[in-house]
Amino acid sequence: MFKSLLAGSAVALLLFSAVPADVQAAGDDYVAPMKALAKDKVQSWISNPVVINAIKAQNAAHASFSQGQIDKLDKQWRAETKSGSKPLINKVLSNQLSAFLKKIQDDSKGLYTEIFVMDNKGLNVGQSAMTSDYWQGDEAKWQKTFQAGPGAIHIGKVSQDESTQRFQSQLSMAITDPVTNQVIGAVTVGVDVEQLLH
Repeated sequence: MFKSLLAGSAVALLLFSAVPADVQAAGDDYVAPMKALAKDKVQSWISNPVVINAIKAQNAAHASFSQGQIDKLDKQWRAETKSGSKPLINKVLSNQLSAFLKKIQDDSKGLYTEIFVMDNKGLNVGQSAMTSDYWQGDEAKWQKTFQAGPGAIHIGKVSQDESTQRFQSQLSMAITDPVTNQVIGAVTVGVDVEQLLH
């Protein structure tokens, strides 16, 4: 047992030592800058009519969806990520909201690593790039924002992105209808923590 504890500690130490010194030194200090980013930047563009109208339209279109239908779409999406044919993925990636989110990500000059907006069931409405799944409703990014009410923010742990080798955290927020102040969806923004802390 002692050997397995030592091995576990060694793995944890190796993983931690792979994190850049400035991110290590920050500890949980990235949380305050993430919250500031949410209020100062993200909040301004998630209230844009392009975002609000797209979510409301999808909420209306999916109002009668059962969990079985959601699971079927999620399964289709996951299969399409490994296929040459991507009708569902292409439909989402080619919509107006996805184009808007891609521009927001491009304009961030690397600060945002990904952006996706979810509806009131946790299904993707638009995204800046392809996600691995279509339904986020079983994950904290949706449960701790959409289900928590107006103003809810959830900040994920720092992890290394396999494709970019950068250290990022996911910032998720509830999205409210500015007219009714009712939560209609949520957004997740991947944030390059190294860039945020500089």
